[in-house]
Amino acid sequence: MARCPTHVALRLLALLFLLPAAWSATFTMTNNCGYTVWPGLLSGAGTAPLSTTGFALAHGASATVDAPASWSGRMWARTLCAEDATTGKFTCATVQRRRRPATLVEFTLDGSGGMDFFDVSLVDGYNLPMLVVPQGGGAAVASSNGSSAAAGKCMATGCLVDLNGACPADLRVMPTSTGAGATAAGAVACRSACEAFGSPQYCCSGAYGNPNTCRPSTYSQFFKNACPRAYSYAYDDSTSTFTCATGINYAITFCPSTTSGKFSGGENPQAAGVPTTNDTMVVLGAEQISATSAAAPIAAPQLTLLPLAAAVAVAALVLI
Repeated sequence: MARCPTHVALRLLALLFLLPAAWSATFTMTNNCGYTVWPGLLSGAGTAPLSTTGFALAHGASATVDAPASWSGRMWARTLCAEDATTGKFTCATVQRRRRPATLVEFTLDGSGGMDFFDVSLVDGYNLPMLVVPQGGGAAVASSNGSSAAAGKCMATGCLVDLNGACPADLRVMPTSTGAGATAAGAVACRSACEAFGSPQYCCSGAYGNPNTCRPSTYSQFFKNACPRAYSYAYDDSTSTFTCATGINYAITFCPSTTSGKFSGGENPQAAGVPTTNDTMVVLGAEQISATSAAAPIAAPQLTLLPLAAAVAVAALVLI
């Protein structure tokens, strides 16, 4: 029995409307830091832009951003930002030599084999803890190409430890209002060795531009030991890239509950001069975060000081 052409056309149109929803992702960003952060979003070359490139996110607030099919790019959270009342210029305190050391999350949606690829990277430096959790049924299902190894890498990743206080002295970024005699507790970010020294061996460039010659350094090991699932240098792929079947969503939490707390006045603790860490201690919350609750704002926990090694052990347990 012949079908009416109009009926067929309407059915095809309905299918087209369904396809983008099945092959895109929603990113839910939650700020559990005790202060406002300014997420930044950068689309990769040749990728459709997102609806925004940045916005302010108050303490305890969440925001969602939808990404189109096959989107790739990176996201991060800026701190200590303000607009100059005279010039209107928007600046952030962590700007150093026109660069912003920042904890990054990088995504490639619907990549090779119909998989999403994502990682949290400290290659460009660090400024705050971050947790990325895949959400939805696809997070627990094998990939469409049958790769059990790929499916086994669909899990939470991030850097849950506050590294600013423990940052090596020659990598620290201090607030612009702080003098040369500032202590580690005043650091607002931690630069990469590449940014700090610019040498090919740290930047994996020139003669060091391949995985055979560019090896982990003492500085990259500082980041790797604290955050085992995060990228610490350019060729840190094997332990730092994660994959999920395309079609799921992602929760991105800044200052997840294991490292966040509410500071008096709601200010950034570094901006207010409140010591959150010293050379050997990091701040951990009394609560732990789970994959199912990562997207929800969490009440500020009591703060407990633990040695860096103990904090790393707790962070590793949370990511399992």
